[in-house]
Amino acid sequence: MPRAAARSTSSSQQSALCWGRTSACEHSPSAAFATTDRTQAAYPVVFIDAIHVKIRDGAVANRPIYVALAVTVEGRRDILGLWAGDGGEGAKHWMHILTEIKNRGVSDVLMLVCDGLKGLPDAVETVWPRTIVQTCVVHLLRNSFRYAARQDWDKIAKVLKPIYTAATEEAALDRFAEFADVWGMKYPAIVRLWENAWEEFTPFLRFDTEIRRIVCTTNAIESVNARIRRAVKARGHCPNEQAALKCVYMAIMSLDPTSKGQARWTMRWKTALNAFDITFDGRLSAAR
Repeated sequence: MPRAAARSTSSSQQSALCWGRTSACEHSPSAAFATTDRTQAAYPVVFIDAIHVKIRDGAVANRPIYVALAVTVEGRRDILGLWAGDGGEGAKHWMHILTEIKNRGVSDVLMLVCDGLKGLPDAVETVWPRTIVQTCVVHLLRNSFRYAARQDWDKIAKVLKPIYTAATEEAALDRFAEFADVWGMKYPAIVRLWENAWEEFTPFLRFDTEIRRIVCTTNAIESVNARIRRAVKARGHCPNEQAALKCVYMAIMSLDPTSKGQARWTMRWKTALNAFDITFDGRLSAAR
């Protein structure tokens, strides 16, 4: 079973992240973007992403540290937890993680955004049946460029944009067919990547522009991940899993010390949060 860095409540009722096994966590000061003394009953969107850290366990190897970040109905960012994995996680692993979050009081999530994590969609359907699983378009584009020569990136980006900005799924499918006709022979791996991700890519095409912007642009977790990656790169490698979790945890603790970033973030989210509540039939309002 993976070790978890789960949220918990300190004696002063402040939110905290803790690392190690959930049965023996160490409390730490409240994070800048942590929730209050408990999770909310419903979140508009939860992002789950992996940060790869070099861990020396006999030999140095890249291991994923999974970050679950939620956005509250007020527009705050809550870090729901950190979990160390081995890269081979499946539905059983994600069932354990999501059930843990649900047991802490999260009864509903409108949209969960992730990047092709195996078994996660199946676990989401079991834990939160009404939740929409959405592929992060930012990650999908980045993964596409990994298969292409640098000199073709701008051309490919220009042809891919009409796919994720299409007015309907049918229009997106037509634009994708055009992309496959032009680039399929040279880069079949990109075509296969989009085909495999299509089911989780298209849900947001049914939604309001404000909701699309959340999924298509640099999203909530990107700034958090950038800070974590800088800390991980500066560290080099960690001697064990515990040290890796602590490194990621301390990077999160240093986010936005003046709270100015949080204020800007909250303002940007107001329109999108209203769109979420209208699109999802008042599920956010009902949970308040």
